[in-house]
Amino acid sequence: MFWSNVWTVFTKEVRDSLRDRRAVISMFVVPTLVMPLLLLLAGVITAKVVKKAQGEASPVAIVGGTDSPRVVAELRADPRLRVVEAEGDFRRMIAEKRVRAAVELPAGFEAALAAGEPATVTLHHYEGELKSGFGVGELERFFRELRERTVAERLMGRGLPADLVKPFEVKRRNAAPPEKVGGNLVGGIVPYVIILLCFTGAMYPAIDLTAGEKERGTMETLLCSPVSRTALVLGKFFTVLAASLATMVCMLVSMLACILAGGAYLAGGAGGLAAGGGAGHAPLVLDPFGAVGVFVMVLPVAVLFSATLLAVALFAKSHKEAQSYVSPLIMVVILPAMMGMLPGVELNAKLALVPILNLTLACKEMLSGVWHWPQLVLIFVSTAVYAGAALAVAVRLFRREAVLFRA
Repeated sequence: MFWSNVWTVFTKEVRDSLRDRRAVISMFVVPTLVMPLLLLLAGVITAKVVKKAQGEASPVAIVGGTDSPRVVAELRADPRLRVVEAEGDFRRMIAEKRVRAAVELPAGFEAALAAGEPATVTLHHYEGELKSGFGVGELERFFRELRERTVAERLMGRGLPADLVKPFEVKRRNAAPPEKVGGNLVGGIVPYVIILLCFTGAMYPAIDLTAGEKERGTMETLLCSPVSRTALVLGKFFTVLAASLATMVCMLVSMLACILAGGAYLAGGAGGLAAGGGAGHAPLVLDPFGAVGVFVMVLPVAVLFSATLLAVALFAKSHKEAQSYVSPLIMVVILPAMMGMLPGVELNAKLALVPILNLTLACKEMLSGVWHWPQLVLIFVSTAVYAGAALAVAVRLFRREAVLFRA
């Protein structure tokens, strides 16, 4: 009888939610179409912007060099550099992004090269600025090639082979399987987006089923029904949980489809950013069992979000008041999820007990095909305990008249 009442309340609340156009948009349209397309569009635009910035000749300024005409002429002739005349303070030109970088040639630079004396060339750039990084990289390439040519000329002048100072080659080759590469590329952002969508998917129905009921004056009618308070709150809780899971599943399926459809292009753009070109990069591959594992691990987190939002929104008397209570919780969710994306933060027994952060780290590993079973079990159990505690608090609050009919 008890669970029959819970099912009755659940089906009633689900029907009411599906009649609400705003709820349908937030649960299905946004996660299935809007968010994945926006993310894919952002990735495509980013890859195009990076590729365009790499393909452009970098505007650079030359400081000094009046007594080194050959080096200056080679700089001007380099097709990947565009020399801009320094006007006033060259550092200000870099800070204002009129040039990407500047090269400061010491006095007597060419004479020092001819005499075999050491000299220092200083490259000035805008630390942390993407295009400036490309510009200073091109300058480093130019002077690295100049140094190698100078060494080769000196060796030839002494009758020695040019490869004397280059006894071996160093090549870089990927040793990780494709699914690990794909999991490393998207394993941080996918859990972050899923956690955020799981939270926001539960937020609107939690507010509508508590503060919305109070504002519409239907809470009293519902409480007069021959159903226990526990059955009522559990029926509402399962409705919020279903909305959260529906949002998360729609987002997960749609995002994976977008990743598989546009992954090769985005992986090429990421590879180009890291290695100076996007050619020859393998298509983006994810471990399918990892995607299933992500869904399983998100379940207790969805329960935690649903119960917490239901309990918090229950204190409010209106939609507006409930939103003011619930909105700050988004930062509580985002911060640990972002920490999981930081380099060097690895899953261990201590972090497995930290809510949300543990899920982010676990999902990143699972999408790469790595399964740390002791930590995964600890994450699932600890999150389930937190979720059970939050649900118990929500049930207890729903039994208090002072909370339900707060003046």
